[in-house]
Amino acid sequence: MSYVPPQEILERYASVLVGFALGGGRGIRPNEVVRIVASESAKPLYAELTRAVWRAGGHVIAAYEPDDDADVNLSRDFFELASEEQLDHFNGHYFRGVVDEMDHQVSVLADSDPRALDSVEPAKIMRRGAAMRPLLDWRGDKENAGRFTWTLGLYGTPAMATEAGMSTEEYWEQIIHACFLDDEDPIARWREVVERVSETRQWLDALDIERVHVEGEDVDLRITIGEQRKWLGGRGRNIPSFETFTSPDWRGTEGWIYCNQPLYRYGNLVKGIRLGFSEGRVTEASAQENEPVLTEMIATEGADRIGEFSLTDRRLSRITRFMAHTLYDENVGGTFGNTHIAVGRSYQDAFAGDPSKVPAERWEQLGFNDSTVHTDIVSTTDRVVTATLRSGGTRVIYRDGEFQLD
Repeated sequence: MSYVPPQEILERYASVLVGFALGGGRGIRPNEVVRIVASESAKPLYAELTRAVWRAGGHVIAAYEPDDDADVNLSRDFFELASEEQLDHFNGHYFRGVVDEMDHQVSVLADSDPRALDSVEPAKIMRRGAAMRPLLDWRGDKENAGRFTWTLGLYGTPAMATEAGMSTEEYWEQIIHACFLDDEDPIARWREVVERVSETRQWLDALDIERVHVEGEDVDLRITIGEQRKWLGGRGRNIPSFETFTSPDWRGTEGWIYCNQPLYRYGNLVKGIRLGFSEGRVTEASAQENEPVLTEMIATEGADRIGEFSLTDRRLSRITRFMAHTLYDENVGGTFGNTHIAVGRSYQDAFAGDPSKVPAERWEQLGFNDSTVHTDIVSTTDRVVTATLRSGGTRVIYRDGEFQLD
């Protein structure tokens, strides 16, 4: 039988996700509806999440799915068997009802086979993602109106641990430590993180940055922050999350970036990603391994433009090892923290105003990127980030993996 964390750890984990992460740090309220998305591998945590919602007086919409393994791999089978009509089909009435009904969603990431889609044509995966676009839009609209929150958590599986070069127990040690589950009151610890991230966000907003220049041995990239932007972080959207980020004006991206961390995407492992930008668009995209996956992704509408720029202060993060999953690898601390960009969809709550009142054409005018994909590409090498201020002059805001607040 696979390793299962102690019951106390599972209960703390569920309490953090339901009692802190959802609701933007406040947890859920009585009579609110929570959709819980999990696979068979995560059954122990799925059960505790369900109980945590019930204890809080909430209601559960179950989204529990079978694992993909050697005997049953429905994720792969769908793409191998589906016709073009099936790839494009969207159960609109069902998903519209789900979005209308739920107040929150917690998704547990637990890959029983991180390479389940290795044999699938990347173009089919992108096409299916495009078909599911209305679900993203409906959720985004409800979130912008302040009526929906979500969070992600990781449940370590033997296959995920193997990808990261660890035993399952070692992998879980990283999860437990990163999420403060080894503390009697992990929610209190997360509130401390939120406070520190908030200080950084407020400092960055007060600087009124026009653009940033990211420099290092493997990067020379200029990014325009854009009008009416604010910095985000500490919202409970991901557990763990130590990053501070924004969604820039994609049109002002110039230069190149190499990312030393592998990317697990669509059941494939992509290594050695290098992107070149000109006039805001990706003009060069290469990878040392699985380049066709990267190429197809970039070819998706909007995926050749930046949707996020993020920095993680190494002093905050408790993640010390490569975890073979973006949720953790985009929050790693280590020697130099991490720098990452995402190509694809922007976060509309990076708008410094009420996003629910912004018409579609205004998003375009502001340079917010709109796409069905959002792919984080991460580097842990040493970078210096210099900000050009709207008031004039420049200031180094990030060096040696730390924000330079002083």
